[in-house]
Amino acid sequence: MSKSTHFFGTSVFGQLISLIDTAIITKAVKNNHSDRYVKKFKTKDHLISMLFSSFAKCTSLREVSGAMLGLSGKTRHFQLNHIPKKSTLADANKRRDAEVFGEIYNQLLKKYSHVFSDSRVRDVINKQIEIFDSTTISLFKDILKCVGRNPKNGKKKGGIKVHTVINVDETVPKMVWFTSAAKHDHFLLEKLKMDANTIYVFDKGYNDYKAFEKFSNNKTGFVTRIKDNAVFESIEEKEIESNIHSGVLSDEIIEFTILENNSNRKLKLRKVTFYDRVLKREFEFLTNLFEMRADLIAAIYKLRWQIELLFKQLKQNFPLKYFLGDNENAIKIQIYCALIANLLMTVVQKMLKRNWAFSNLVSFCKIHLFNYLHLFRFLENPDKDWQKTYDELMQPTLF
Repeated sequence: MSKSTHFFGTSVFGQLISLIDTAIITKAVKNNHSDRYVKKFKTKDHLISMLFSSFAKCTSLREVSGAMLGLSGKTRHFQLNHIPKKSTLADANKRRDAEVFGEIYNQLLKKYSHVFSDSRVRDVINKQIEIFDSTTISLFKDILKCVGRNPKNGKKKGGIKVHTVINVDETVPKMVWFTSAAKHDHFLLEKLKMDANTIYVFDKGYNDYKAFEKFSNNKTGFVTRIKDNAVFESIEEKEIESNIHSGVLSDEIIEFTILENNSNRKLKLRKVTFYDRVLKREFEFLTNLFEMRADLIAAIYKLRWQIELLFKQLKQNFPLKYFLGDNENAIKIQIYCALIANLLMTVVQKMLKRNWAFSNLVSFCKIHLFNYLHLFRFLENPDKDWQKTYDELMQPTLF
C-alpha cells in the first residue's frame, strides 16, 4: 500500500508560522525595543504563543500554557525557544507594548498585499476605494469606558472600539486604531489621509459637514448616506439619462450651511436617491463626486458591506469573546494577534486554487494544528490519499 502523499516534516502550525518572515519580527523588535531587559520570553515566543491561542481558540491563560507544555519536541520547526507558564504569559501581555504586534501586522500586510489584492473595482472607477467603520467588542470588566445604560447592579462592563480602514480590493484591514467604546466615531475622520485618487465610503454615523468640506477642499471623494434630519436647500435637479440604472429615482445638487465662529459657509454636495429592488427600500446617498454616474454612486456605497463581513469573520473565527488579560495592553495584543491570524489564513485561502470557505479553512487548521500534513497539497486535494487507498483495496487479486 502506498505511503501518504500529504505527509510533511513540519506541522500545520509550523507552516502557518513560516509565512511570517523572521526579518519582519526582528525589525519590529528593534524599532519598539520590545526585548529590552528580557532574558527568556522574547517577542517571537510571545507572538507564537498568542497565535497558537488564536488558531486553537483558547479561552484562558491556563489553557494556552497547558496546551503548549504538551508540545515538547514539536517546537523546533517553528523556532519556539521558550514555552511560557501562565504567569510568564500574563506578565508579557501586561508589559510588552502592543505596538510591536501592530508593526508586525503592518509589515505582513505590505509583504502579502499582492496575494489578496484584486484591482477589478479600481480598474472600473480609476480610483482607490477605501471603506472605514468601527466595531465594538464588549469586555468582561470596566477596563475601557463603555456606552449605553447603567445596569441595575451599577456595574457596567467595559468595551473597546476597533476603528478600521480597508481597501475595497482587499479583505484584511489596512489600518487599525483602538479607543474606548465611548469614543465617538468622528475620531477616525481625523486620522484619514486626504488623497485625490481615493474615494472613502462610510455610513451616516460619520456625518460631519466640516469633514465633508475638508474632503472637498482636498479633492478627496466620499460616498455616504444622508441623515434623516439633515437640513439643506435643493439647488439643482439633474436629468437622469436613459443609460442610467432604473433604480435611480432622483439626482440633485444640494447646499448645506456650516456654522462656525459666528460665521456661515455654504457647502455644495450631491444627493442621489436610489430604490433597491432586493431590499425594497429607498436610499439617499450623499457625495462630492459630481461627475460620476448616479447608479455608480449607489454601487460604490453597496461595497461598504465588505467591512461588515470582515468584522463578522473576525468575531466568528477567532477568540474575541474571551480575553487573556484584564488590562488594555493585553486586550490590544490579543486583537492584533487575531488580525495576524486572520491575515495568514487569508493568504492561505487566496493561494489555493480550490475554493475553501474561510470558516471551514480555520476549522480545518484548528483540528490539524499539530498534524504533519503538507497544508497546501492537502487542501488542494484532500481526498487524494483516501481515494488511492480505496482503489488499491478494491483491486481484484489472484488469490
